Amino acid sequence: MDFLVIDDDKIFREATCLLIEDEGHYAETAATAEIALNRLQEDKFDAALLDLNLGRDNGLTVLPQILKLRPNLPVVMFSAQGTVKKAVQAIHLGAIDFLEKPFTREQFHTVLARVLKFSQMGQHIERLEEEVKENLAQNPEPLFDFETPMMRGVMEVLLRSAKTPASVLILGESGTGKSVAARALHQNSHLAAQPFITVSCPTLSRELLESTLFGHVRGAFTGAMKDHWGKVKAASGGTLFLDEIGDLPLEIQPKLLRLLQEREYERVGETVTRPAEVRIVTATNRDLKKRVSEGLFREDLYYRLNVIAVNMPPLRDRPADLLHFARHYLQHFAAQCGRAVNGFSDDAVAAIQFYRWPGNLRELRNAIERAVILTAGKQVTTADLPAELRATPAPAAADQADADGARAGALITVERLEEIHIRRVLEKTASLVQAAEILGIDQATLYRKRKKLGLG
Repeated sequence: MDFLVIDDDKIFREATCLLIEDEGHYAETAATAEIALNRLQEDKFDAALLDLNLGRDNGLTVLPQILKLRPNLPVVMFSAQGTVKKAVQAIHLGAIDFLEKPFTREQFHTVLARVLKFSQMGQHIERLEEEVKENLAQNPEPLFDFETPMMRGVMEVLLRSAKTPASVLILGESGTGKSVAARALHQNSHLAAQPFITVSCPTLSRELLESTLFGHVRGAFTGAMKDHWGKVKAASGGTLFLDEIGDLPLEIQPKLLRLLQEREYERVGETVTRPAEVRIVTATNRDLKKRVSEGLFREDLYYRLNVIAVNMPPLRDRPADLLHFARHYLQHFAAQCGRAVNGFSDDAVAAIQFYRWPGNLRELRNAIERAVILTAGKQVTTADLPAELRATPAPAAADQADADGARAGALITVERLEEIHIRRVLEKTASLVQAAEILGIDQATLYRKRKKLGLG
């Protein structure tokens, strides 16, 4: 934990810092209320020790200012002239405890245990507030309301693995909802009440990423002015989600492997081995097998991460979900923006259906949000959609037919129509598993139909 000791007595400040550091924590000092408030505004501390008589300032006056700046910060007040009245007043104003100077090491241990408890409660409150803000900023994706069998299969695997400690690897193109799936996995797990911490691997340099993950000690590198607990510590007891794990630098991969295998780690610049009770969930849009063959990703780490793997299919392979999602986003953004928009025109539906959506769900969401904001009527039309959608013409009826004129509604038998549809799906899918999921039949049934049609 990081403490701020606020006292005008230099000797007492330094002695208190030594006591805190002997217990394995970090401490900074402030001689005046002004310095203390500036430090609290600049940096994040886990607790503060505040003197009642602070030079020209009164600690009881400073305390409300501190709590206004940091509402969930545990503050312990102390004084050499402590009285029951002052102690009661301090507690009434928001302090969690009151110590009389000089205090013994045992007395400090008792207070420290209380500070730790309050700090954990404060962190939990902050985490819940952040999650609420995030859920308001990012509309909830309809993850459990899919039309396509393949997506139902993906979510079934995620839900079945949620209540186990197994590592989960989520694969898929950018924008397919991997991070949302990871959060859904956590929220449906036995760790739902614990932290869910995200680290985006490509956004930081190797040095910063290592420090962000594992933490560092003061002096570990240039600019390391204080001890820092990393995301592994922040996720303790919960889930650590490593997004775009395929871009994790090779130098850090052995440390992550150790974390997975031994459940332990060390902060940068420190030789103390610390236990880690955390579940690892990862995601990537890269081909990890290819990265392994290229020497860019450790094979042993790949197998440790790949205990349970799911593939989030791109939106273009989920036509049954496309309009369902578009309508969901329209309702959400119409309510969020206070617009009376209630649907799509026929030409807008056609444009949405025949666009390839390379940006997947993220692109669809942005396009619908834009359309809801720009539309002048009660329906979204093609004029409200991005230019790339308007530039993608819907195929003519003749283009949708096979060479023999077979299409839905054509004067042919159901058996012939089924044969044509099965052929088309097999041509457009990479595996029989995927084809069976799209067709909504099991693999054994597909095998029999292929044999009957002479397709393999």
